[in-house]
Amino acid sequence: LIQGATDPQELLRVCGGRGLSSNLAGMAIARLARLTTEQRLDPQGLHGDPRLLQLLDTLDGQISQVWNTTLVQVLRALPVLGVPRAGHQVRSVEQEVLWRLRRLPLRQLVHLAEHLAGHRDSPLLPEVLRKLELRWTELEGTRTVVTLMAKVGHLAPTLMERLEDKALELAEQLDVEEIRRMALALALQQRRCVPLLRALSYHLLQKPPELGLPVLTDLLFAYSKLNFQQPQVLHRLALELQPHLGAMTPAQVSRCARSFAALRWLSRPLAEGIAQYCLDNARDMSVTHLCGILVSFARLNFQPSSSEEFFSMLHEQLQGQGQPLEPPVLTDVVWSLCVLQQARPPYLRQVLCPEFHTCLRGDPSPRAQSSWLKLVHINATARLEVPEYQGPFLPAEALGRDGDKDKDKEKATPLQRGLWEALPGALGGRDLGRYNVHTVFGWDIDAEVVLDSDNKPLPVRDFTAPHLSHSEGTKPLPPGARRWA
Repeated sequence: LIQGATDPQELLRVCGGRGLSSNLAGMAIARLARLTTEQRLDPQGLHGDPRLLQLLDTLDGQISQVWNTTLVQVLRALPVLGVPRAGHQVRSVEQEVLWRLRRLPLRQLVHLAEHLAGHRDSPLLPEVLRKLELRWTELEGTRTVVTLMAKVGHLAPTLMERLEDKALELAEQLDVEEIRRMALALALQQRRCVPLLRALSYHLLQKPPELGLPVLTDLLFAYSKLNFQQPQVLHRLALELQPHLGAMTPAQVSRCARSFAALRWLSRPLAEGIAQYCLDNARDMSVTHLCGILVSFARLNFQPSSSEEFFSMLHEQLQGQGQPLEPPVLTDVVWSLCVLQQARPPYLRQVLCPEFHTCLRGDPSPRAQSSWLKLVHINATARLEVPEYQGPFLPAEALGRDGDKDKDKEKATPLQRGLWEALPGALGGRDLGRYNVHTVFGWDIDAEVVLDSDNKPLPVRDFTAPHLSHSEGTKPLPPGARRWA
């Protein structure tokens, strides 16, 4: 009768006035919560109903006789019915579950962990996670492993390591949806488990084509978030995303472009499709989405085949923007236009004027430092590649970074250190080269030399160096001589 009831009132009528056992009372409470959820009813309508209170009293009176499965179902049902978490009934059920944790089957522990993930203040959660850590070898089935990784992996690092090991064993059995959920769980927890990511990539490539748009976009997000570049997978994602472009929203297209840019992965057909999408949907594209796609193209150094149309539309949208862009966004946009050789004097003037860049100087935050470096790049473009631009420029005293050389040497890669050791011997003297050079253009040079017309090295410090903030030499380069980086 309890299982056959089709609405809460019918269920309460069935149970009212009957001498139910505590186990049947628990089953009735679990069924009541399920019906309330399925029919999207307001549980407030049941508060104070004497039949519900009688069920709760019956359950509480002989709670030790309730079956394990029913007890776990009741624990999940009480919050759905609006029973206060600090109330006597909830605390009584939690205490009974705590006493039984050792005897609960693993499946029930997993259900508990899944439920308690949304109630971190519960005293049960740490104990459930501890039991799962101890019994992880009993885990079976891909769904269980994926669920635990997604729901509670971030709460228990040790358990997450065990789950990653288990997932590696079960990787071959994962279906596409489970691969997607597992990749997302790793990405959202910033866990770059390379063996597992390789296994997921391999088995993903064995799956039949047409993965579906949600799977494609989520996998692309996960790979970019973890900075895991797997060429065959990225090629497949790009190939299968192309037919979906027309049905995607501007936000989805922008996210996909940013993900490929973060991975430094250029699929020309897909990038051309994104550029054409922007032209076809210019009215629906917000400036934010267009800016995201522009920065992505710059990071990939991609020029659309319809370059003139694309940038005309972009300039029109930027100029028609009612609200000014945020300073970091504006810096990114102008930097991208410089990379793609589309910078115009009005844009350069906006970011190189003193009012714009003064607030960035002295700000130690990573975002401000990144914006400042891009401003230095923009300043170099303005000086060297846009002859019609007459200023303003960044002040000369702000462009040198000589004080950071010792710190940079500590961070040098083995290849850089090897170059600094080997080059003096190859040139015939240490004074014939300059090492670890910070230029006023915002680019660092590992080493530079000056060679004469016969390719013989000359003392580099004797000559003027317009790329440095302070030049040691005063001589111009001899005829035929060249500076090499």
